Amino acid sequence: MVVAGDGQLGALTAVALRKALPSTEVLVIGTPPDPAALADRAPTALPFTNRLHDRLGIEEDRLVREAGASHRLVVRYLGWGGAGHEGLAPYGAAIDPKLKTGFARAWGGGPRNASTEAPPGSLAEVLAAEGRFQPPSGEANSPLADLDYALRWNVPAYRDLLVREAQRLGVQYVKGAIGAVRPDGNGGIAAVAIENVGTFEADLFVDCTGPAASLLSQLPDAVREDWSASLPIRALLFGKPGAARLDLEDRISISSVGWLSELSGRDGHQAMLAMTKETTQDAAFAALPAEPGNAVPLDPGCATAPWLGNVVALGDAAAHFEPLAWLNLDLAHRQLALLLELLPGQVPDPRERDEFNRRAGLMAARARDILGAHYAAPGAVQLGSLARSSELNLELDQYRRRGRLPFFEEAPLMVQETSALFHALGHPSGEGVLAQAADPREGDAARAAFAAKAQAALAAVPPYGAWMKQALQS
Repeated sequence: MVVAGDGQLGALTAVALRKALPSTEVLVIGTPPDPAALADRAPTALPFTNRLHDRLGIEEDRLVREAGASHRLVVRYLGWGGAGHEGLAPYGAAIDPKLKTGFARAWGGGPRNASTEAPPGSLAEVLAAEGRFQPPSGEANSPLADLDYALRWNVPAYRDLLVREAQRLGVQYVKGAIGAVRPDGNGGIAAVAIENVGTFEADLFVDCTGPAASLLSQLPDAVREDWSASLPIRALLFGKPGAARLDLEDRISISSVGWLSELSGRDGHQAMLAMTKETTQDAAFAALPAEPGNAVPLDPGCATAPWLGNVVALGDAAAHFEPLAWLNLDLAHRQLALLLELLPGQVPDPRERDEFNRRAGLMAARARDILGAHYAAPGAVQLGSLARSSELNLELDQYRRRGRLPFFEEAPLMVQETSALFHALGHPSGEGVLAQAADPREGDAARAAFAAKAQAALAAVPPYGAWMKQALQS
């Protein structure tokens, strides 16, 4: 098997394939890096990645010690619900149904702005506000048992860790630009030429080369779907890292020039500005709270069939879009996990290929719709009128009329997480029959139970900085 692309996605893909089929040779082609390969330069992902790491034997304590990893419990959204609005989106599914009714509105569902404060609406928010956390121990009776979180890391250090793991497993490596491919007569590739190196044959090729899709794009049946009508961002301006910041929340704010993400990290605070086609350079530099670094253009879209013949595209080679809510690497890792689930034999079964394309296509479409939910928020009207899928329109309608959300296959977030996100974005929520029929005393009981659980959690964990110091010394 050949993995084209040696960024953090290609390295993890090689590790995963080698562990899945230890008797199979795996070769990584180190292609020239592409600054627009957003999955490869992502310094964070979502909770799914933690479980993929566990599955592949990439221990979290190693990530903390060797890759500069730190934890995110919540994302703070600023301005998406309108001027002065703030909302927080936690991870996980631990939401009592009662918390969606009167209790949610009185205890965590009120609007937030510069002059008003609503009580915390999740355990993650309580811990983030107090700066206290340590990873859950796994014990069922722990007050943190239902808490989920995302990891951040230093990208070069994380990639180096994965490369060391790949080398330990016997993964081979060559470096060079991809030239022409030799077709296999069945819609795939028999061999690929590497400039100034040679030609390599394989049974399976995995394209992790970024938006250029250097392998998939050479196949005659490759078709790309344009997402520019749904997603308004056309360029990204990356700031140079600032001072290190150990924080349990990250921020995404909206403005007249686009939106700004601010990511805390042990290796420095990272700011990135996403710009529309109308954004001027002067306006972008003024909106970025950091010294400007490099800028990359963005042409959003996805492969209609990321698996053709014996070529499978992952990451930006399969779907390229702005890193809003840090979904890029999450999508890449979900599609990698899907490939492991449907990993073919020496000759791919067309049914495996069709099922991969069906589910990978749903993953990409649902990720696009999560971005679309951001752009449909009340504070995002300045970004213009954008196309929406029927699924996104249904979600918005159900949430606004009934305060509920439908389930969609291969969505990147659980229904509970999506509901919390919609609330954080300031989407107005309707009141369903359950909420209307709720006994007010149930809200009182839920409020008391939540307060007790929050106090137990705060008492059970140290300040996050103290835990991190101990973890690095162990």
